[in-house]
Amino acid sequence: MLALISLGFLTAFLVGREARVRVATTTSLYATELLEFLADEFSEKQPGVSLDFMPVGSGEALRKAELGDACLVFVHAPSLEKKYVSKGVISGRRIFAYNYFIIAGPASDPAGIRDSESPIEAFIKIYEAGERGEAVFASRGDGSGTHVRELSLWDKAGLDPRGRPWYMETGSGMGHTLLVANEKKAYVLSDLGTYLKFKKEGKISNLELLYQGGSELINVYSVYLVSSCTGRERDLAVSFMDFVSKDAQSLIAEYAIDKFGQPLFKPAEGSLERLEEFWEMLAS
Repeated sequence: MLALISLGFLTAFLVGREARVRVATTTSLYATELLEFLADEFSEKQPGVSLDFMPVGSGEALRKAELGDACLVFVHAPSLEKKYVSKGVISGRRIFAYNYFIIAGPASDPAGIRDSESPIEAFIKIYEAGERGEAVFASRGDGSGTHVRELSLWDKAGLDPRGRPWYMETGSGMGHTLLVANEKKAYVLSDLGTYLKFKKEGKISNLELLYQGGSELINVYSVYLVSSCTGRERDLAVSFMDFVSKDAQSLIAEYAIDKFGQPLFKPAEGSLERLEEFWEMLAS
């Protein structure tokens, strides 16, 4: 009898406990509050589930996955993702959203990138202006998806700005890097969502969107399941992956349009084949 009573109390305790899913995410999805919005919507379908977000760069998010500190990872660095897939750390990629990187900088545009034909040309102009002492560039310098893309653009331009006096590495997330760029009136590569949010909030009044567009700046967001994740946490993680990549696609399309006048992110639905091609291109 005592054993049955004890079992009853234990069952009631476990049922009443909130289930926890550890989620490592790129800072742009967290800074724009998209993930919190989706988590709130998900909790209506799955009450009692706590999604614990760890906002870090994509590189750090993948390292957390390898250490077993996360069950899900939201990232936007295909070349890094491919390495961790190969190592068996993550699996089950779902591309669920995309937007574009943009190049922001001072309104005076000392490097003259506004009329550039490509982001590569824009980076070349920034480098040349930097060497003349006319421009500054703020890099995240944190191994994030944005940092990886920035380095790729420099590489395609045949240039290496690291160590140059006009090239600053913040070693921090997108939000803080935008604030540094604003303070220094520097050029910066940013995801569109974080830039629009900070601009709307009046935090980066010294920066203007100077260059955008083109396939070289497409920004593909994916979610992965961490291979070491098990049990109920794994089951709930898969449910959240399903939700984000299926049911939530219309929510992503409409997110924050009323506030910013344009979507911060575009859903993958309807463009998945094209996005898979871009992912493969960026991963190579």
